[in-house]
Amino acid sequence: MARNRELNQKMRDERREQILSNALILFAAKGLSATKITDISAASGISQGLIYHYFQSKEEIFRELISSAFEKMNTACRELEKLPLPPREKIILAIEKLLEGFDVYENTSYYYLLILQATVSEAVPQEVKDIIRNQSDFPYEVMERILIEGQKEGSVRAYDARDLAVVFWTTIKGLGLNKAAHGERFKSPDPRILINIFLKE
Repeated sequence: MARNRELNQKMRDERREQILSNALILFAAKGLSATKITDISAASGISQGLIYHYFQSKEEIFRELISSAFEKMNTACRELEKLPLPPREKIILAIEKLLEGFDVYENTSYYYLLILQATVSEAVPQEVKDIIRNQSDFPYEVMERILIEGQKEGSVRAYDARDLAVVFWTTIKGLGLNKAAHGERFKSPDPRILINIFLKE
């Protein structure tokens, strides 16, 4: 009985992730307004009725995707900041892992596109706007603190740390959008290019 419950829960979790993964691609390509539950159902190979067993609406799916994206990113930023490494090594690690993510995780670039769309759109639910407003600054704040520490140790270039943090994240996001637009034709740049923007020789 316990094994059956575990298997059933595993199947439910996998189906839920399947719905979210397919919805992510559709929302990124078409936006919230133009995407219908029937589109998500067809892409997932799941009946429309079964979709509603997991989510009450497409807006709930959209909100879950946005919330999950920020939760993962902000958790990664917290963990990076806590690592017992010099600031220089944290910056190198962040750049290498973020670029690696474009090659290893197919959906990463779609999250960047989805968040951009949700940020500039007037048509997203207020709850989604609140998530973006409350969560989007955190990665910038973490990187700014790491950069300030790096400037104190003498490894980071002597520009305004907030400006450097903005350059860091807008560069990563721009690469994510490029990957979303070009798919398999996209190739991540040599990490040393980005590293040299922020770190002294």
